[in-house]
Amino acid sequence: MPTRKSAKKTIRQDAVRRIRNRSDKSALRTQIKKFVSATKNHDFDEAGKHLSLAAKKLDKIAAKNIIHKKTASRKKSRLAKFLNKHKAAV
Repeated sequence: MPTRKSAKKTIRQDAVRRIRNRSDKSALRTQIKKFVSATKNHDFDEAGKHLSLAAKKLDKIAAKNIIHKKTASRKKSRLAKFLNKHKAAV
């Protein structure tokens, strides 16, 4: 356990940040699940909306350094590819 006041404060701050980061990541995963569900149900208008919201969340999370910016870019690319593949199949 830390003995210095500043070290104790850092632990408190880390706990708050960890909770916030976990919440942001969870919201992102939920948005991606909504997108995948809409795409698999062939509701492409709704899927497009969810894709743009997921891309926005990815950009925000990458800007906060919760995930790496290239990870966010890769995920956006794969989601768009997923949508286009399902559109072409129909």
